[in-house]
Amino acid sequence: MNKIATIAGLAVAASAMTANAETLLIVDLGTTNSITISATDGLASASVSGSDFTGALLADFFGTTAGTNFLDSFGSGDLTYASGASDGSPGLFRGTGSAGLNVWSLGGTGDFTAGSQGFTGSATWSVDAGIYAEMLAGNTSGDIYAPADTDDDIGGGAVLVGQWNIIPAPSSLALLGMGGLVAGRRRR
Repeated sequence: MNKIATIAGLAVAASAMTANAETLLIVDLGTTNSITISATDGLASASVSGSDFTGALLADFFGTTAGTNFLDSFGSGDLTYASGASDGSPGLFRGTGSAGLNVWSLGGTGDFTAGSQGFTGSATWSVDAGIYAEMLAGNTSGDIYAPADTDDDIGGGAVLVGQWNIIPAPSSLALLGMGGLVAGRRRR
């Protein structure tokens, strides 16, 4: 019985940590075959230091571990950790067997300080149609872990530093598109 109480306590603690984490990144999938990630003024929920090469993981972004792995280091913008200066070369990565989306090469050292802003700036990447479709089919929010580049880092020492959200949600995009078709149609 004591094990059950311990497991239940850990589950409640994990939920509380997630509930207290602020939104640090907003993801925009509103432009076909493009992803824009923008920082909010949200505060990191934990202090952690890591390599910019490893970066931060938007956990469960794709919703499944089955999908296309890719590396895109050709983003444009100034998205960076609030603790450092952008080097203007933001990258995206999805490892084989990972449901997360890794954001890396933001400049600085990948440091987060609890109670301080997590990220600044924004960046945009062009992605191929298949990857874009996988992004649209994924989740609309989740946790951000650092330092982490794939799912296996979550259990290997990465720390929850905040949340990510897609705005507008992909289902909202579909409704907006359908609304435009209906509004554009004339009655005869």
